[in-house]
Amino acid sequence: MTDAIADSFAVEAQKAAAATVPRHQREAGRAPNAAPPGPSPDYSFEPEMLRLYADARRASSPVVAGLSLIVAATATVWLDLAIVLSWLGFALSALLAAHWLSAKLIAADETNGFSAHVWRAKFVACEIWQGMSWAAIVWLIGRTGDIEARALVLVLLLFIAAMSTTASAAIRFAVTGALTPITLAIVGLLFSAEPSHGTVALIALVCATQLYVMLLARRFRTASLETLSIQAEKDELIAELEQAKANSDLARHRAEAANLAKSRFLATMSHELRTPLNAILGFSEVMKGELFGSHSIASYKDYSNDIHASGQHLLMLINEILDLSRIEAGRFELKEEPVALAAIVEDCRRLLSLRAKKRNISLEQSSERDLPKILADARAIRQVVLNLLSNAIKFTPRGGSIKIRVGWTAKGGQYVAVRDTGPGIPEHEIPVVMSSFGRGSLAQKNADEGSGLGLPIVKGLVELHGGIFKLESKLHVGTEVIVIFPAERVIDCLPPAGEDLMRSASDAWRRQGISPAA
Repeated sequence: MTDAIADSFAVEAQKAAAATVPRHQREAGRAPNAAPPGPSPDYSFEPEMLRLYADARRASSPVVAGLSLIVAATATVWLDLAIVLSWLGFALSALLAAHWLSAKLIAADETNGFSAHVWRAKFVACEIWQGMSWAAIVWLIGRTGDIEARALVLVLLLFIAAMSTTASAAIRFAVTGALTPITLAIVGLLFSAEPSHGTVALIALVCATQLYVMLLARRFRTASLETLSIQAEKDELIAELEQAKANSDLARHRAEAANLAKSRFLATMSHELRTPLNAILGFSEVMKGELFGSHSIASYKDYSNDIHASGQHLLMLINEILDLSRIEAGRFELKEEPVALAAIVEDCRRLLSLRAKKRNISLEQSSERDLPKILADARAIRQVVLNLLSNAIKFTPRGGSIKIRVGWTAKGGQYVAVRDTGPGIPEHEIPVVMSSFGRGSLAQKNADEGSGLGLPIVKGLVELHGGIFKLESKLHVGTEVIVIFPAERVIDCLPPAGEDLMRSASDAWRRQGISPAA
């Protein structure tokens, strides 16, 4: 019990620690100082979007550097080497700055002075820097007036637009900052040339390309935000599942501790209650029998009879509670031995025949011949049959009848069926009478004695034998209870005769209103 209590405290501490963390900060990978979810997801996932940009920028840096070298080598056809080298240094410095900032962001600790707005401004500045470097080479090459040079300028625009869309779409204004200088440079070159229909078409193409790339970048950014949102929901669900698991563990530990306390209480109280009850029963029996002389007042004998009957009823109730507790806890040990089911039923019928005779109730028993023994606990089987017959006698009106049948099932098992001609049980009350301490409306109206534990004990004992318990009732017709033991418990699993005898026996069961199939 000490371990269970310690585990309970540990689970409580885990639950309390989880409860102190805000819901939006329990998401895996989220920074504790990240902005709480609000109406706009852009700001909620700003740190994650910055990291996506940093990863993409670092991955694309070698490609951009290679493209810069190719453009520089190509530009030497139209420009001086010194100008080309100056431009290459300017472009590579912008690229190195973006790469260095990306590496620094990835290594940054988001819990210590992390500002998403500052990082975003730095990256947008780097994108503008790179855009200006590309705009410079576009302007320098385009000013030469060569048609091939201008074609190269347009190809550069497409390459840079594609790279910016894939690498910079995660940050707002990054793609615009990278492409705007290049677009302005190309438009300026086109306006500086002689106006023509081709020039107007090229300007329209450049503007359309810029607009398309921005829309495409916005789509990429929206898709990234949706992905992060789904990931956050999944992480939040995982956190809630962990919290539910902690609550479940706590409830399980509490249930185990309560069950242990109940077992100890029952073990202690069974001794504490049975000892004085046995004394009460013994002394009341002596007083009832007037072993030491007759009572001077006749009422004393009646009082002693009442004391003895009440003590027996209380002892029976204690025994039933203990039996049900052992069954529910799985601690009821079956002492299995070969048992003749029909013989036990006959003994129980004879035992209760006097009670039935007082109420003018007929007890009829019919059993199949040559039924082999079953492997079962004789005391448990006797308790099952006694409980069923006692209930049938209790609720059958005077002049009624109770029929008991013992026989084979279609699957090779054995069954006991008890049918009475009582008032029956409403269908909606069957789960009530099958629950612990449950009593139907008829029992409450008639104030019949009973604890409401008989049927739950019967069901538990039958299930411990691997059997099936069935209760079928119809108002104003009667109630039938069937207890079925599986074929595995029959010592000789085969019926004593062939298929013809089985068929005739089945017909007899149907004529008697019993369905032996289980």
